[in-house]
Amino acid sequence: MSDTPTLPAVSREWHLLSRPVGWPKPEDFALVEAPLPQPGEGQVLVRNEYLSVDPYMRGRMSSARSYVAPYELNKAMQGGAVGRVVVSDAEGVAVGDHVLHFGGWREYAAVDAGHAVKVDPEAAPLSTYLGVLGMTGLTAYAGLLRTASFKEGDVVFVSGAAGAVGSQVGQLARLKGASRVIGSAGSDEKVKLLLEEYGFDAAFNYKSGPVSEQLRAVAPDGIDVYFDNVGGDHLEAAIGSLNQGGRIAICGMISVYNNTEPAPGPRNLARLIQTRGRIEGFLVGDHYDLQPQFVREVGPWVRSGELKYRETVVEGVENTLEAFLGVLRGDNTGKMIVKL
Repeated sequence: MSDTPTLPAVSREWHLLSRPVGWPKPEDFALVEAPLPQPGEGQVLVRNEYLSVDPYMRGRMSSARSYVAPYELNKAMQGGAVGRVVVSDAEGVAVGDHVLHFGGWREYAAVDAGHAVKVDPEAAPLSTYLGVLGMTGLTAYAGLLRTASFKEGDVVFVSGAAGAVGSQVGQLARLKGASRVIGSAGSDEKVKLLLEEYGFDAAFNYKSGPVSEQLRAVAPDGIDVYFDNVGGDHLEAAIGSLNQGGRIAICGMISVYNNTEPAPGPRNLARLIQTRGRIEGFLVGDHYDLQPQFVREVGPWVRSGELKYRETVVEGVENTLEAFLGVLRGDNTGKMIVKL
């Protein structure tokens, strides 16, 4: 076992105290001090440097059955993180290596080496392994190419397009030959970003008027692919503009995550009959077989600057909860990252 002499006795970590009803409140959480975790055989101790906060985490705060187990009360929450190995009791992972793992929401994590992925800070900034080259990027890649069966010449509409996943979906569609890429976002500033930085052909502020009307105005000939991050009126609008054989990939529905009553479904589902349209939900965890292909194809675009990305960086483990709430509010542009 290798060790470093300067480790603290305690580590701060975020606990869920009670399951939020509606919007999460600060009193549902606590930042607590816990004894520094001791890695066992086959484990490494990681000093986290960057943490990820993501919309899906809201679902894990509920006790409802889902595709992943709920967070346990009064225990450290989990999430994506990148950090430096400070103690290793595992073959193949050395002190000083940087790893991607799932022990986020805390300063130090003891993780099984088999569940940690070595990443190279020389190849790309460490934070990108939580975003554009990590789960976020793979979500965009798999959802667009596999679930939505994107093909060259498609007209693509992306909701929440200034977010971490949405901005990458639009750029991937453009780089792979979409005839038109359209995005929605929640502010005029974000709309400008979509057009000027990410190369979208058209974009609109969904707060400026009915989504269905704004979508028809920028896509008069309809859409072939809709990548849904929002749900609600965006999904209904996309169904209304769907062309023959159109495909809708459901990635997220952030508009309904904090609802205490069921959200009304789209009122125009019958259109799927005439358009022979398809709606399919997906989870990135089902598509990790695409990871090597994804990094091979997208890595060079990131390095060359052809695929641009933004990060909203919040500093300090004590501000992790506020960063997460900011994601639910839509405060972030691109990937929300917490830097420790």
